[in-house]
Amino acid sequence: MRMKFNKTSQLLLVSAASLLAAGALAACGTATVDFVYVASSQAVANNNNYGEINVFEINQTSGFMRQIPTSPFPSAGRKPVAEAVSLDYTNLYVANQDDNTIVQFLIGSDGKLYPQNTVNTPGIFPLAEAVSSSYLFVADTYQPLSCTTAVPCSGSVGVFPILTAAQAQALTPPQIADTLGSPVSNPANGANYWPLTLAGKKASDILLPTGINVSASGANLYVSAYDTTANTGYVFAFSVGSGGVLSAVNGSPYPAGVHPSAIASDSTGSFVYVTDFSNGDVLGFSASAGVLTSLGNSYVAGNQPSAIAVDPKYPYAFVANAQDGTVNAYSVGANGALTNLGTYTAGVDPVAIGIDPGTSHFVFTANFLGNQAVGTVSNFELNTSNGTLTNAQHSPFNSNALPTAVAAVPHTPQAR
Repeated sequence: MRMKFNKTSQLLLVSAASLLAAGALAACGTATVDFVYVASSQAVANNNNYGEINVFEINQTSGFMRQIPTSPFPSAGRKPVAEAVSLDYTNLYVANQDDNTIVQFLIGSDGKLYPQNTVNTPGIFPLAEAVSSSYLFVADTYQPLSCTTAVPCSGSVGVFPILTAAQAQALTPPQIADTLGSPVSNPANGANYWPLTLAGKKASDILLPTGINVSASGANLYVSAYDTTANTGYVFAFSVGSGGVLSAVNGSPYPAGVHPSAIASDSTGSFVYVTDFSNGDVLGFSASAGVLTSLGNSYVAGNQPSAIAVDPKYPYAFVANAQDGTVNAYSVGANGALTNLGTYTAGVDPVAIGIDPGTSHFVFTANFLGNQAVGTVSNFELNTSNGTLTNAQHSPFNSNALPTAVAAVPHTPQAR
């Protein structure tokens, strides 16, 4: 049976539906715990590898992720591969590999992105970023020595000051707080980068960085890398001195498996963890003033672990396994040892992993191969009592093709 309505009834129904929709949107807005930023290296139009950033909101009750109405946003460069968020959660820094740039976006209270400034990285092909309260650190695939994929050379690290509001206002023209200043000069070579070098190695031995991490205090910087000739992995450890100048700590670099792929540290700065892409495990180190000591054991992960995150609030760590399409959850012991709590199915080829900063209640991955023509994002609800994970409602969620990085901010930014 089909019911008929007159115009007045239709208008009333439309008004009621509008009110319900508005109410639903308002309810969803108040239930949003985080905004998640997923950088995809391929835009819908696929024009010259220009990327886009999908912005999702996470429902704090169900974990359901949906894109905000104006998503996605242009990444303002080609092939975005890394993201970092300022510690006050007001700015997103996106590294575009093919342009050798880092683009600063102001984050609106509604999660929208507003491009502000662009800087060139000191080296060639940026691949990873890390931030402290004062500096942004970037790992570049190659040093700025006319190196290419055909004629490679070892990688390097650059340091950018994150300007205060007063410092940014003093620029011409004035800029917003958290603008990146000029890269810090390395007093050892007069350049604006720190090369990754190994004593006694031949020039033909290429050291390629794979990840970068700064301790919670900002006092120490760690870079995972591997020797492509000897098939040997390392962690380079630096102290961060006055003005952002880096100094290698005693004993650096440290052996780290065969092919380290990602690196993370805990919230106290006491432990550093490195995933080994080739061996399918996690290596643990204790850290004291940047000096690393192996915990003596490796911890089993899945095949080709590609990303790692350590919960800043609870004693858990999570590893994304690219080949398996899974996430391993671990408890972190008082001595830094990892205990495997379980393996959970993510999307296809997870290459980045993050933890929601609002409540530390959700874990999400960017799945590079995703679902045929599109990428996906998986979201898991964390049981904070025992570290187990449960797939959030309707996970995984579609993103643009070939997602490479994830970052997140709380719905209501809070200064640290």
